[in-house]
Amino acid sequence: MPPKRLTRAESRERTRERLLSAAAELFAENGVNGASVEQIAERAGFSRGAFYGNFADKQELVVELLDQRMRRELAEVRALREGVRSFEEMLDRLRAWNSERARHLEDWFALRTELTLYALRNPEVRPKLAERERLARAAHAEGVRERLAATGAAAPADPEFLGLILHALEDGLLTQRFLCPDGIGDEVVVDAAELLLRSWTALGRDQTGPT
Repeated sequence: MPPKRLTRAESRERTRERLLSAAAELFAENGVNGASVEQIAERAGFSRGAFYGNFADKQELVVELLDQRMRRELAEVRALREGVRSFEEMLDRLRAWNSERARHLEDWFALRTELTLYALRNPEVRPKLAERERLARAAHAEGVRERLAATGAAAPADPEFLGLILHALEDGLLTQRFLCPDGIGDEVVVDAAELLLRSWTALGRDQTGPT
């Protein structure tokens, strides 16, 4: 059978995805300011006109890329928590996910750094980056609440604050893992998160008293 012909909407979506993927590669390689519209279009296999048929300018593409990465990461983390039967199983899933991410850590770290720098230099983009950070912190806070509720422990502090600590710790450890890989394993983020969550659970149980 001949291949199914794409609808106009499907074709447009595929074109946008290829442009976003090409931009992500070039931003990681050369920086946002080091990648031109022409280079992005060429890497994706399109013309300059195809780029402007999907994005008003490079800044609009950067915002869309931030949004895409945010949605993708949150979907992956939420999928990890589906059907989890124990804390240990959750840790095993997170270790596997972090080991897979470590295979692409250089590209991931370079792209994230470039997008952050772009947002710092272009204040109008910062709200999108801030939204991404808030959602990531909220996901960590949700995980903290679930862990404490499962053990009957009280929260030793505002779960939103605990989520902020986990998120900041993850960022810092991944930076260290990238810059100083010797002696820092792929699972360092999960090891640190486990230590904190077990400590917070014990502290929360002390606050609730004997059961």
